[in-house]
Amino acid sequence: MTDEVLDYLVVGAGPAGLQLAYFLERAGHSYQVLEGGAGPGTFFTTNPRHRTLISVNKVHTGWDDPELNLRMDWNSLLSDDPELLFPRYSDAFFPAAADLLRYLADFAGKHALRVRYDTWVERIHKDDDGVFVVTDTAGTEFRATRLVVATGVSKPYIPDIPGIELVDQYNDVSVDPAEFTDQRVLIIGKANSAFETADNLIASAAVVHVGGPNSLKLAWRTHFVGHLRALNNNLLDAYQLKLQHAVLDGHVRDIRRDGDGFVVTFGFIRAEEVRKEIRYDRVISCTGFRFDASIFDEAIRPELTINDRFPAQTSAWESVNVPGLYFAGTITQVRDFKKSTSGFIHGFRYGVRALQRILDERHHDRPWPHRRLTADLDELTGSVITRINRTSALYQQFGFLADVLVVDGEEGRYYEEVPVDHFAEGRLSDAEHAFVITLDYGPDHDKVDPFDISVRRASQDVANDAGEGHYLHPIVRHYRRGELVAAHHITENLDNEWDKPQVHVKPLKDFLARRLATVDA
Repeated sequence: MTDEVLDYLVVGAGPAGLQLAYFLERAGHSYQVLEGGAGPGTFFTTNPRHRTLISVNKVHTGWDDPELNLRMDWNSLLSDDPELLFPRYSDAFFPAAADLLRYLADFAGKHALRVRYDTWVERIHKDDDGVFVVTDTAGTEFRATRLVVATGVSKPYIPDIPGIELVDQYNDVSVDPAEFTDQRVLIIGKANSAFETADNLIASAAVVHVGGPNSLKLAWRTHFVGHLRALNNNLLDAYQLKLQHAVLDGHVRDIRRDGDGFVVTFGFIRAEEVRKEIRYDRVISCTGFRFDASIFDEAIRPELTINDRFPAQTSAWESVNVPGLYFAGTITQVRDFKKSTSGFIHGFRYGVRALQRILDERHHDRPWPHRRLTADLDELTGSVITRINRTSALYQQFGFLADVLVVDGEEGRYYEEVPVDHFAEGRLSDAEHAFVITLDYGPDHDKVDPFDISVRRASQDVANDAGEGHYLHPIVRHYRRGELVAAHHITENLDNEWDKPQVHVKPLKDFLARRLATVDA
């Protein structure tokens, strides 16, 4: 037991826990990270099961700007060490999980982060003074004013299907294809873990069915990287080219044993829930993961959401029902669920930086970092153009993080990487003129086939087509005292370079001039 009350306790030393520890260390706060495993990133010692990450590692970009390179680097954590970047650990486009583990260990060690390993948290409660008390399995207690949970989604999500307890789970099924030779296999689920598993069996199993009730969504169309990725979709070719394997659209209604195998009752959605019994040798559940709230005492157990898979959170990543309890990492995807990138390292590394700034504002009287500008139109326009052409945060956390340009009289202030919904609820939205700058896709981007040449797209580098863009492009929204009054779309560009004087710069300058000239009616 320790009597010291820290500023922060962080549970979990995965990528998010280490990223937060880095920022807390730099800010000079007292903190301790507790990690159950022998090293950082315990989840990645077994996941993904087939040991290849789907997070991109594009080493060769042609750029020497480290900020731009982070647009193509989905695994590095943020730090001021130019050598401590993931591309130095692997040159594979889709790297091995083992390389990420080596990187995380080096990140923790080289920054001398305060991580206590082999410390499994067993109980979390508050004492009579409202201090968080975290107890490990050895009975040691740790205390802090605020608690940040960065444990990820550590438990399998088990759907409510009769007989589901009989089947293999993604987290423990064999990954040896030879064990499935000539077998009929049903994989429940339609996301990457399901298709990763199917891809491993496609050559050895006689039949692989991947089934679930939702429409299959492809990442290249929706721009959500958690939807099915191309490296896992070989089964789709096999299905459509009549090679025995298939995708079943419907509900698994029942699973029961039948000798050495299983009989599965399947209700086909496209056939008005016509039910059919299908025999399989093996059934594997690949239905995702969920947050484990069992370590919390009932009095401070966080409210859950989305089928009880994630803790419900405010715009400050705080529990909606437990003050002082915050979240970091993949469990923050509840904030932009299946839209942006908060569930992945290349998204939540920026979310963690924003969280640390929110904590500094709220609890340490440190304002959000910002630059002061004059109200000169060329300076305001140049600040926006420079940022949108370099920022990796807005590029990766599209539509979720924003830069905010506040203009008050003859002065401007430029705030970077503010969560959009936090802006809407905070003091910056009260400004007379606040310009919220995001990178985002068009409103119907996920409904458009990007490879269908019959679908009209905004003309490249034609300013008057800017609002018709489906592809990623900057959007500048003007708020007056919290009310959205106008928006300007900066024309999309194939190379994501928005700096042409007549196409990108002048229309933005003209927009700012018109908006700053407006007066109350």
